[in-house]
Amino acid sequence: MNEPTRLFDLLEWRKAQHPERPVFKYKEKGEWKSHYIDEYIEKVDLISYALLHLGVKKGENIGLISSGLPEWNYVDFGVQQTGAVLLPIYPTISEDDYQFILNDANVRLLVVETPTLYNKITNIRAKLPHLENLCTIVPMEGVKSLDDIYDLGRRYLSENPDAPARLQSIKDSLTTDDICTMIYTSGTTGTPKGAMLTHRGLIMNVQEIKESPGKTWTKALSWLPMCHIYERMMGYLYQWLCFEIAYAESIAKVGDNCKEISPNMMACVPRFIEKVYDKIFRKGEKMTGIKKKIFDWAIDLAFRYDLDESKLSAWYKCQKAIADKLVYKEIRESMGGELYMLVSGGATIQPRLTRFFSCVGLDLYEGYGLTECSPLIAVTNSNKKGRKIGSVGFAMRSIEVRLDPATNEIQCRGGNVMKGYYNAPELTAEAIDSEGWFHTGDTGYFDADGYLFITGRTKSMFKTSMGKYINPEVIEEKMKQSPFILDMMVVGAEQKFAAALIAPDFDMLKDWCQRHGVDAQSKEEMIADKKVIARYQKVVDKYNAELGVTEQVKMFKLVADSWTEANKMLTPTQKLIRRNVAAAYSEQIDSLFK
Repeated sequence: MNEPTRLFDLLEWRKAQHPERPVFKYKEKGEWKSHYIDEYIEKVDLISYALLHLGVKKGENIGLISSGLPEWNYVDFGVQQTGAVLLPIYPTISEDDYQFILNDANVRLLVVETPTLYNKITNIRAKLPHLENLCTIVPMEGVKSLDDIYDLGRRYLSENPDAPARLQSIKDSLTTDDICTMIYTSGTTGTPKGAMLTHRGLIMNVQEIKESPGKTWTKALSWLPMCHIYERMMGYLYQWLCFEIAYAESIAKVGDNCKEISPNMMACVPRFIEKVYDKIFRKGEKMTGIKKKIFDWAIDLAFRYDLDESKLSAWYKCQKAIADKLVYKEIRESMGGELYMLVSGGATIQPRLTRFFSCVGLDLYEGYGLTECSPLIAVTNSNKKGRKIGSVGFAMRSIEVRLDPATNEIQCRGGNVMKGYYNAPELTAEAIDSEGWFHTGDTGYFDADGYLFITGRTKSMFKTSMGKYINPEVIEEKMKQSPFILDMMVVGAEQKFAAALIAPDFDMLKDWCQRHGVDAQSKEEMIADKKVIARYQKVVDKYNAELGVTEQVKMFKLVADSWTEANKMLTPTQKLIRRNVAAAYSEQIDSLFK
């Protein structure tokens, strides 16, 4: 059959390619349960019939608040087949955010996963004048569930013999340029905006990367939020390639689930990569004797790896083979033994981690983009020279990418770009100029070979009182190479120098305190200890030596809190929300400059 041009075409595509292979796996009551294509198609159609019964029209926004599970996909395609627009929302945001988004999008039908989410919505139900229908995926006594939606679809089908023909007619009328989803941006710099994305944009993304996974691979693990466009697009890629998608129980269970499922590839974010490495590092720190010497040697060897193996000496390759048997193999087995590709997005990766994981045999690939671009603008690939350390890869072949000559802002134009922000023509005009160029707000450069490098975000940059511009993200990423630093925010706008708030990796710091005789019973006691502060000064001094004089962090303050999504310091994709951190620590920041 022809390749899909609308996302819901993946259903028939998948059925034609590998009907015998599970589409999804999900753990229920401690056991992995497989979901197959026939069930998938049946339930998608039943949802579509139920929506037709409820009078849903083309272009109407249907809300979904859920983590990753098979039913997420059933609702997604069930909505799309009617020409309606799926509005996926993070399960972790506040009631105020739900109220804003649901009202802004005029949502009258909302599906939520759990009783907890149902209760959050009922708490604000009186403030949602458009909301008419609310149901749960997980059954809840006295509340409509997705099973009731299926039953409504069956009833509509039995009462309307022409229902299949009517649904097919609607599907036939939909084009690749129709809006299929609307995703509200995470709001790191302001009020969330609804980016309207088309079938074409997401399919262009899938087509760009579908040749990179191995031809014999069949399994992927999914754990990032499905409502984020990056994981969503990867889910469509897996379905295009007829992979079996296993949904992790939680981020804390990713390691265990990898061992159970043995996936071949997985999408992730830099913060996850950093935590995996820190766990490996801490394990090595606890070793002694010859075992520790071998481990440290293998780790150092990995940091000297080059993606272009023609540049590696015969002696290096010989050492790598030995290190693989003694150290790297065990690291791979801890991730299931058959994981060959980690695809990272959301932010740039520390170059040393790209070297490390690729040397170990967990090849690390990067992509760059934004929600508004479905999301890819540039991506690495599995060709011989498809990756370069520190780069996010090549611009997508099907779009145009340029740099603003004055600011080096990355701009792109093509079918991947959103149709605009929902009900916000002025904001759309700010983001997409009259010639169709989308302005990303990110800065970068292309090297002589065409690889794109990201250098920062224009809105994050600040100027000191000495007139020097500083890109805080460059400094933060460099210093976060230290396993002692979990998070960091560089400050100094209109001040004489750059300073920083540092959120320690307390797992690492606790181990260090025990080894160095620091008797601290709490995080607050740890960060107040003179030995600890001196240790962090050494870390800052080490990386300051690699920075220009104006970029160096002259003062810092350790904080006892971890920055998380729950305390609104991070977005759901683990990006720093600078304005929230600055507000929460205003007194500490002020003290850095006194």
